[in-house]
Amino acid sequence: MTLGFGDHTLEAVVFDIDDVLVPFLSVRSWQWAWRPQGPVLGERRTQTALRRSARAWDRRRWLGLTGKAPPADVPALREHLGATLRAVAGHAVPPEESEAVVRRMLHPAGEVERFPDVGPALERLGRTGVKLAALTPLPEESASWLLRRSGLPNLPLLGAGDRAGPSVPSREAFRSAADALGLPPERVAFVGDLYWSDVHAAQRAGLVGLLLDRAGLWPHLRAGRIVTLADVEGALASAGEPAAPVGGPSGAGAGAGAGSSGDFL
Repeated sequence: MTLGFGDHTLEAVVFDIDDVLVPFLSVRSWQWAWRPQGPVLGERRTQTALRRSARAWDRRRWLGLTGKAPPADVPALREHLGATLRAVAGHAVPPEESEAVVRRMLHPAGEVERFPDVGPALERLGRTGVKLAALTPLPEESASWLLRRSGLPNLPLLGAGDRAGPSVPSREAFRSAADALGLPPERVAFVGDLYWSDVHAAQRAGLVGLLLDRAGLWPHLRAGRIVTLADVEGALASAGEPAAPVGGPSGAGAGAGAGSSGDFL
């Protein structure tokens, strides 16, 4: 069996981790990290804050990639998570409390939930014979912890935000991941949850980019968009051309359609 894309076949599928394999910007995650004993976070208000956070992080990473801002490294990620906490809280949070919440977000205790479509998708893709791996801007310790605690310890981690060398969304990092798989970039698909800094960045590096839009943030993409991993094979087989959004990374055209994964965003 093979995995097709346009007029050629793919030999590997690489996944982002947060919000692709495991929930990260979810109401439940932030409830646990900030207010595990209550009060319960307001669902609608928190979802709105997290939607804005996702789009802001996509824009921040893209600006770093294009040289209009410093690269969005791990310290930038921690700063972004602190800003997300302020948005969720609706007020400034003391630095000590904010740092504790960010630590819990990056290193959650106990078993880590994963999306229910992950296991079946990996099993199906594995039967096609393609290579499977993960690639993330998260710190390596956090990424390895999330994979292990969510039951995916054998999924190879090709890159993380604090490893030596380039990290995603740089062109070099995506191509380095393809090299690690022993494949040319055009034989590798990358599945991410952000359009500009995941999917478009992967495409710029020569990979096939596929957007997993669980939160419905990019409903106007013409192709290359799915809302569940159950649709990976079909979307790749019919994609043909890269997805093209309406608007740009500033958020224009990023609609707020309904998600498909419970409390995610």
